Amino acid sequence: MDSLSQFALGAAVGVALMGRRTAVWKAALAGGVLGTLPDLDALVDHGDPVLNMVLHRAETHAFFWQTVAAPPIAAALAWWQACRRRAGSTGPSDQAVSLREHFPRWLLTVWLVFVTHALLDAMTVYGTQLLLPFTDRPVGLGSIFIIDPLYTLPLLAGLAGALASRAGTFARWNLAGLALSTAYLGWSAIAQQHVTDLVRTQLAARPDAAAVERVLVTPTAFNTVLWRVVVMRPDRYEEGFYSLRDGGRAVRFHVVRRDPGLYDQVRAVDAVRRIAAFSKGFFHLEERDGVVRITDLRMGQEPTYIFSFAVARRGSSLQALQPPEQAGGGRAAIDVKAGLRWLWRRAQGEDIDPPR
Repeated sequence: MDSLSQFALGAAVGVALMGRRTAVWKAALAGGVLGTLPDLDALVDHGDPVLNMVLHRAETHAFFWQTVAAPPIAAALAWWQACRRRAGSTGPSDQAVSLREHFPRWLLTVWLVFVTHALLDAMTVYGTQLLLPFTDRPVGLGSIFIIDPLYTLPLLAGLAGALASRAGTFARWNLAGLALSTAYLGWSAIAQQHVTDLVRTQLAARPDAAAVERVLVTPTAFNTVLWRVVVMRPDRYEEGFYSLRDGGRAVRFHVVRRDPGLYDQVRAVDAVRRIAAFSKGFFHLEERDGVVRITDLRMGQEPTYIFSFAVARRGSSLQALQPPEQAGGGRAAIDVKAGLRWLWRRAQGEDIDPPR
């Protein structure tokens, strides 16, 4: 999820666990800062854009390493709090008692902020490597877009109410925000499953049903009303959209051809292998002017995607590019105004094509 959502979630967890043991604003600030720490791995340059993509949300988002990191961070926070509270104490033994008093609650807070950060990221389609070092297979439910105001606003409202309320009532505001935002995540998973069942029923009725390799259903930007559907087949993939206001209307698909033979030529290239695994098979290979590009089809929509990389160049044969290069497109190629207009109208149930 976006940094604001992660800060708000961390702050809400901090207030819930530490709000009665320190000032509410201090608990919110500490939780918010802790909630942004796992994403600092994005600042690490691994040497090429493909590695930067597939190694994001790795160790800092893994339950095992979060559990290892939580005790020293909690100890530092407990020591800081003990020093401030016992500044007028008569001896070091008082600070030691205070440190033992605060450490368990700080340990639970740090660990839970880290874990909820990772779990929230796992609700998006990108992929989060929760189970490192035991497996690097990313988990990505894909039921919520990376930015969704209906998730974030309840958290912010609950925090605002907690900060503005009296000492005895702050917890109600904060817990209400956490409950509503968590309920929205549950709703997103239910809506995703509903659309998935509808799409699979539609595909099963087609004569080419046996050729379906995999199906992706994920929300479009900023909402859980309009859903994007990608169907992978050996020789093509199909993209369509379904709004919860379509009333069961069949999804119309836009077809993009694939070249299965091209994958056979470059499947041994490290960047291709990594993207194929990371995208869980939702990728597209194409050759333009002698350059082979691989695109992760999960993030973006036709014809513009966030992650596309040049991975090989044709000479006498295809040669891997070392390192691979970020290809054109990405966020800079998106016509935001046209996309938002289409998004609003299509979510209302209008059966119109997206801007291409």
